This record gives sequence, structure tokens and C-alpha cells, in this order.
Amino acid sequence: MALLELRDVEARYGPVRALGGVSLAVEQGQIVAVLGANGAGKTTTLRSISGTVKRSGQILFEGRPLGRRGPESIARLGVAHVPEGRGTFAEMSVEENLKLGAYVRRGSVDGDIARVSEYFPWIATRLSQHAGTLSGGEQQMLALARALMSHPRMLLLDEPSLGLAPLVTREIFRIVSELNEKEGLTVLVVEQNAAIALEVASYAYVLEVGKVAVSGPSEELARNENVRKSYLGY
Repeated sequence: MALLELRDVEARYGPVRALGGVSLAVEQGQIVAVLGANGAGKTTTLRSISGTVKRSGQILFEGRPLGRRGPESIARLGVAHVPEGRGTFAEMSVEENLKLGAYVRRGSVDGDIARVSEYFPWIATRLSQHAGTLSGGEQQMLALARALMSHPRMLLLDEPSLGLAPLVTREIFRIVSELNEKEGLTVLVVEQNAAIALEVASYAYVLEVGKVAVSGPSEELARNENVRKSYLGY
């Protein structure tokens, strides 16, 4: 049984249909990529899962329908969403941002701050720094670290490379791969940089105008010249 499954999911922003029947599945412990051009429906797919956009169709988590659950309820099930644009609280400190990530659970967070600092060592020495003064790459890492504070079963990661230098992007995807390998974290990542996403993911779905155009093991998609030229842009 898949940890997450979407069955014919549709979503709209007012009269505009963003998703026209998306079906996909993510197994426990997988990294799965959702690829496609701007406007293909990638971000809306993640928003449908996390309950931040109205949707129809069926979304199942651990085999149970999410129904009309809202974002907080879905977060309490173990789904952490790192949105496009990072979403850090600029006027709050690094430590305060991290503590906000743990709001859906109980107990001390000190041990968890130490745990995420193992993946992001700079955090330990800059807990009092305002998040708004961090570099773009550091803010993206903080957003990821904040999501980890909730002990998620699944991480939804939206465009982590957006606006970042290639070296920073590679470091973020290296950390995501390490989390998957060491902790078994399941990841559904939306990414325009198809090449790097296919390197870390085991399976990928390519969206086109709100529908799945093609899907398959990442290695197969990366080798398929027609898929690369038509959908992946390289």
C-alpha cells in the first residue's frame, strides 16, 4: 500500500482549472519528483495534498482518505509542506522559526534542534539571528529544518532550487537524500531543475497542463531523449 495516493484529483483557482485529474502514488521511503513547465500544476498538486487549495477526487494517506481535512489536521498526520518561496518568518529568530515547526506535537524541542543542526551545522551557532538576514540558501535550509521539527512521515518540498546558486541547490538535494537514506523520510519534491531531481528521485511524474503526461523510474525518464526534449527542457 502506498503511503500517499492521489486518484483523479482536480483543483481550481476560481474559474481556472489547475489540475485536471492527477493520479500518482508515493511508496514509504521513496523520493518521488513531480516535474513540468511553469503552470503545469506542480505546486497545486502539493497544495492539494496539504489542504491549502480546494480539490476534488481522492487523496489517501496510509490508505485513509483525507477528505476535507485542513492544513493543520493534515500536518498532524505527519505531512510537512515546505512551500515555494521558503516561507520563513523574517522578523523572528532562527530558533523561533524552528520552534514553530514543532507546534503540531508535544514535548521538548531542544533535542530536535540539536538533531536538525547535524544536517545544517551553521544553525547551532546562529539560533538568535533574525531569519530575514540569512542568505537565500540559508533560508531554504531553515525552511527544511523547520519542517523536520515536526517529525514528518512525508515531506512535500516545493521548488527548493528556486533562486539559488547551483552549488547551494546541490547541497540541499544532498541533505534531502541523506535524510531519506538515514531516517527513511519519504519525499515528494516539485522541481523545475529536472536533471538534479531525477538524480535523487527513484520515480518521477511529468505534468502538462494539469495532467500526468508521462511517468516512470527516474533513470528511464533521464535516458529517454523524447521525454527530455518534450517535457524536461534539456
